[in-house]
Amino acid sequence: MTLNVFNTMSSHKEPFVPREEKKVRMYVCGVTVYDECHLGHARCYITFDIVKRYLEYKGYQVTYVRNVTDIDDKIIQKAQKADVSDLSQEVKNVTGKYYDSFKKHMQELNVLEPTREPKATEHIADIVHAVTTLIDKGFAYTVDGDVYFEVGKLPSYGKLSKRTLEDMLAGARVEINKNKRSPMDFALWKKAKEDEPSWESPWGKGRPGWHIECSVMSTKYLGTAFDIHGGGQDLIFPHHENEIAQAEAISGEQFVRYWVHNGFVTVNKEKMSKSLGNFFALKDIFKEYSGNVVRFFLMTKHYRSPIDFCDEELREAQKNIERIENCIARIVEIIEKDTVINVESTEKSTWINQFEEAMDDDFNTARAIAVVFDLRHELNKIMSGSGDQSMLRTGYSDLVLMLTILGVTYHVVEILKVLKDEEKSVDSLDEVLAKKELSESDVRDLIKMRNYARKNRVWDKADIIRDALGTRNISLQDEPDGTVYSIDKS
Repeated sequence: MTLNVFNTMSSHKEPFVPREEKKVRMYVCGVTVYDECHLGHARCYITFDIVKRYLEYKGYQVTYVRNVTDIDDKIIQKAQKADVSDLSQEVKNVTGKYYDSFKKHMQELNVLEPTREPKATEHIADIVHAVTTLIDKGFAYTVDGDVYFEVGKLPSYGKLSKRTLEDMLAGARVEINKNKRSPMDFALWKKAKEDEPSWESPWGKGRPGWHIECSVMSTKYLGTAFDIHGGGQDLIFPHHENEIAQAEAISGEQFVRYWVHNGFVTVNKEKMSKSLGNFFALKDIFKEYSGNVVRFFLMTKHYRSPIDFCDEELREAQKNIERIENCIARIVEIIEKDTVINVESTEKSTWINQFEEAMDDDFNTARAIAVVFDLRHELNKIMSGSGDQSMLRTGYSDLVLMLTILGVTYHVVEILKVLKDEEKSVDSLDEVLAKKELSESDVRDLIKMRNYARKNRVWDKADIIRDALGTRNISLQDEPDGTVYSIDKS
């Protein structure tokens, strides 16, 4: 089967053929570390984590570079809010804090480390060299310490976003800058303002523009021409368009073969944004849902499609993961008893073929997850005695492989423990609930059982206990220090 990838440049799916056989070089625009990560970041980095995982499963050696922007207008503005005497040090404090938070959240989402994660401030010399080259080649000009890329010098500008320069100028909403030759020209190097972090350059002290950072770091580690460049759809213009302009003006060759962009996260069908007040930071979402649940939720839609955020969808993702985990735990129990005879086969199973067919169609995780659930259903049938018992081990191996490629985690040891504890506690739970009146000790025991069930994600059992107490006019309130209860005696 051939892997087909939707290329934003051509607006079509194309057979995936890397520049070098069995080797893939991929760059994804990383985070600007000035604030907490949000659901949009999660979608982007989960998308390209899956791309990397699947390409490696297909036998490719993947070099994956994801940068960190650690100097930027937004970072400086954040640092200035601290009202400190040493702005440069506060910039480092800000970037250090949010970079650490970003790394922690990526681990929670089970996003693998990239091959390289370069930071902009570590590549100032490379950036200065690139800007100098653009000036020497006539694509850039200097004005009083600033350096701008002259868009009009590159006839192909706009080819990614499908815009002409005339259209862009007609609809331009660009801040008036008398130093620019055209409103569409963009900054390669910015003259330093008083007290701002800055570096020496041939044009005086300053700092790099955002777009040049990515062009420089991608080509430094992947070469002047590489296979995949990824990011969110919001980066197509101007960021990726400007990256192409800079890189191709320097090298004179095609910068990237496949441009891959993930869709937006929406809330009530509107794009998530701070200005609309529908912004969801991962640290807040993780108070209610695990990174595994968030990851699963985001994979239920094709990566190019918008996905609408809501609690109902996250709860459904949570239940689906529990169903998968419980299926795996039951299989492990059976296999540990050696009651299953496995049929050895050197051929791929029907399930793996269907899974690959889905993923080969532009990394279609929505279809791939449907295969996972079809397989889970078949495995449950086998364990109930209505399927081919000899295929349990093979089906289990297929299920684990699919989940690994998708990056979905499961915890067999913990699940088995919970299931066994449940078996032991069912009688005692029923016995307590059968009482006509509950003592204070009974209520505390039930709350303890419910908290244990919630901690181990046995949500059905937790709901049964809450509902049972509710019928006795006992209401529960979950607070940071524990669960408290009250009795309505009216």
